[in-house]
Amino acid sequence: MSAVKKRGMPPGAWMVIPLLLVMAAGFNLPLLVMLGKSLFIDGRFTLSSYMALMETSVYAKVLGNTFKIAVLSTVLCVLLGYPLAYWLRGLPSKWQMVGLAAIVIPFWISILVRTYAWIVIMGNAGIVNRTLAGLGWIKAPIPFLYNELGVVIGTVNVLLPFLVLPLFASMSKIDDRILSAAQTLGAGRATIFWRVFFPLSVPALAAGAILVFILTLGFYITPAILGGGRVPMIANMLDLLINQMPSWELASSISVALLAFTLIFFAFYLRFTNEERHA
Repeated sequence: MSAVKKRGMPPGAWMVIPLLLVMAAGFNLPLLVMLGKSLFIDGRFTLSSYMALMETSVYAKVLGNTFKIAVLSTVLCVLLGYPLAYWLRGLPSKWQMVGLAAIVIPFWISILVRTYAWIVIMGNAGIVNRTLAGLGWIKAPIPFLYNELGVVIGTVNVLLPFLVLPLFASMSKIDDRILSAAQTLGAGRATIFWRVFFPLSVPALAAGAILVFILTLGFYITPAILGGGRVPMIANMLDLLINQMPSWELASSISVALLAFTLIFFAFYLRFTNEERHA
């Protein structure tokens, strides 16, 4: 025990070591195997899979489409999530709990079930199209599904709580005395919001937006169901390369490229969370 204390290790650190080994074997080892498959073919070092990734236009198109949907989903989450979090902050404590419960409850329902529910709501014979047709506003069903619009709607539905919950927690920490001081100095409500409140919430907003963007990059179930195979994204392409072709080398190189992009955005996420923590 004295040796442990001299090294600065917590007294119970040795109990966590088996768990760390399991996590290393379960998470880090597969990443190393994936990296090895992308760099070594038949035991020889080669970058041919990365060259094929850059030279084949279809892969670049899928990557571009994935980033496009991720950006659209992130922007919509910000436009919907920020006003929602701001509105929740202004509610009494009792109603805040009700609002937070309404946001958290969807986590108890499978993503698969929630995704299929959108087919019932927005399908050609769904609730929305039947209602619009019954009102005489449309003559033919509006194609909400099996296109980029359906994928974005489903993605926003799943990922919106990941932005709202941490953003609301950050907004709740903003001291009302700062806002009162600005009001005392003669600032109007709009000025207080844009000059005081909004800048204080920007780090949390940016961190939440980056988190949503990262999660969208690896989405699989929602694009597969609501896209109907017509909206190619990275996760769906990996399923095709691994289970149908198969081409493990190319799939591994795409996964490594996606991991590199994700780590870059994750570094920005950590930066904004640190700024929010020290604000």
